[in-house]
Amino acid sequence: MADDIETSFHKAIDDGKINGAVICATDADGHFVYDKALGERILLSGEKIPQRLDDVLYLASATKLIATIAALQCVEDGLLTLTGDLSSVAPDIASKHVLTGFSDDGETPLLEPPARPITLEMLLTHSSGIAYDFMIPRLAKWNQKFNRREENSRRGVEKAFCYPLAFQPGTSWMYGPGLDWAGRIVERVTGRTLGEHMQQRICNPLHITDAQFNPVTREDLRARLVDLNPQDPNALGRAVAGGNGDQNKQSQGDFGGHGLFMPAADYIKILHSLLANDGKLLKPSTVDDMFQHHLNPEATAGQQSALAGPMGIFFRVGVDPETKMGHGLGGLLTLQGVDGWYGERTLTWGGGLSLAWFIDRENDLCGIGAVQPALPDFDAEVVATLKQIFRRDVYRKRAAWREQQQEQTS
Repeated sequence: MADDIETSFHKAIDDGKINGAVICATDADGHFVYDKALGERILLSGEKIPQRLDDVLYLASATKLIATIAALQCVEDGLLTLTGDLSSVAPDIASKHVLTGFSDDGETPLLEPPARPITLEMLLTHSSGIAYDFMIPRLAKWNQKFNRREENSRRGVEKAFCYPLAFQPGTSWMYGPGLDWAGRIVERVTGRTLGEHMQQRICNPLHITDAQFNPVTREDLRARLVDLNPQDPNALGRAVAGGNGDQNKQSQGDFGGHGLFMPAADYIKILHSLLANDGKLLKPSTVDDMFQHHLNPEATAGQQSALAGPMGIFFRVGVDPETKMGHGLGGLLTLQGVDGWYGERTLTWGGGLSLAWFIDRENDLCGIGAVQPALPDFDAEVVATLKQIFRRDVYRKRAAWREQQQEQTS
């Protein structure tokens, strides 16, 4: 597959692997702008229309960055602290025990009390012990035995993620619903829904009007909703999740870990605000802190083990295994630069299997790439390759643009 966006994405469209894509990238001054809508999206009627920059996307885990910003705003407002005990606002988290296994007959869970309090910093960096149950077999077994969901029922954060911890707080790392809990804590301390807080404190300052948590009910957004088509008639975001829409189907309320819908043309405004450190969302010092490594030595060792493990290809979000990595507030953090690509302390993550974003302050570039996979035959290899082409090729396009600017001024 060619390594430039236009050629490779159009080939994937022609081959029926994807329907389209939306890509947005910019620098802090807004001088370099790369906005591209490719291919088509399919309406619920089956009609195909050209993909547009303002089409509404399911962000999946790209929601986590925005929930992180919301939580950090509460820290700035004095409602929370980053490293303090959360038990006064989240006793349901503080009471969680660590599941170490089951009795010999497999019936009785073996639990031990937490050795230290869970902090907001732990929730934001996946080091609290709160992990996705599908990542940890013993958590999945506990859920099957004690927290089985009734068919066609919806559950809020507290019920969906009521299961025990996977490890002692702060002693390891595993991807999980910490941002869903952080979102609920934001709701508790502000008295607003997470969506209301995000609209007032994140979207309004950036003139974003087209964001809504699942389920999307605004008719003006549904008319532009990519994930409302014959393969996804309930707009669950199935394509983004590789064909599975269970998370949104089962969710009740605003989930800070996965539930937001928004156009890429708006998401890039959030990335740009952090890149420019313009003070519209957070204080400059808070933004600076987002780009620091926030895991203690024990949790760092746990993250390195996870990055090298079977799921590491997903946790590295396109970064080579040889590159030093850590975790900032909002995503994976590169701890060294990569020649011609990410600079040191680039913050990056994604959404589902088809969306990627990054903020590279050293090289003054940020971007979001949202691939729209074709269903029912989701091609994970093609989608992963296209995401990586996006990540790399925007740097080449930026370099070519710079050369052109220099030629014009010389």
